[in-house]
Amino acid sequence: MNNVGLILFGHGSRVAEANQSVMAVTEALRERGGYRLTATAFLELAEPDLPAAVAALVAQGARRIVVIPYFLTLGIHLRRDLPRIVEELESIHPGVEILVTDPLDGHPALLEIVMARAGAAVGSL
Repeated sequence: MNNVGLILFGHGSRVAEANQSVMAVTEALRERGGYRLTATAFLELAEPDLPAAVAALVAQGARRIVVIPYFLTLGIHLRRDLPRIVEELESIHPGVEILVTDPLDGHPALLEIVMARAGAAVGSL
């Protein structure tokens, strides 16, 4: 697993705190998950972008990179933009495999989060 890198891939925002929130999840992934090679990347409006994050992990020895979309649903960015970017990156970094996971939608923990938020809101009424 020393040559596997993980990238948490968010949309990006002009609001710095929103981007920092995604970076904090990446840090928690590194610390709690024990993944040495981790990075955050953004599609737009923030840095680093996915090409820069992939290049940084490859420079650290990653030969397989898993991109985890920090998106709720499989919208146009994940259907069109991300596959195009990944295809370009695989041609730039021959011998490096880049895998993309499903977005957050459909994961059973997501409903639990929504239920907790609803319960907290209703409980405060």
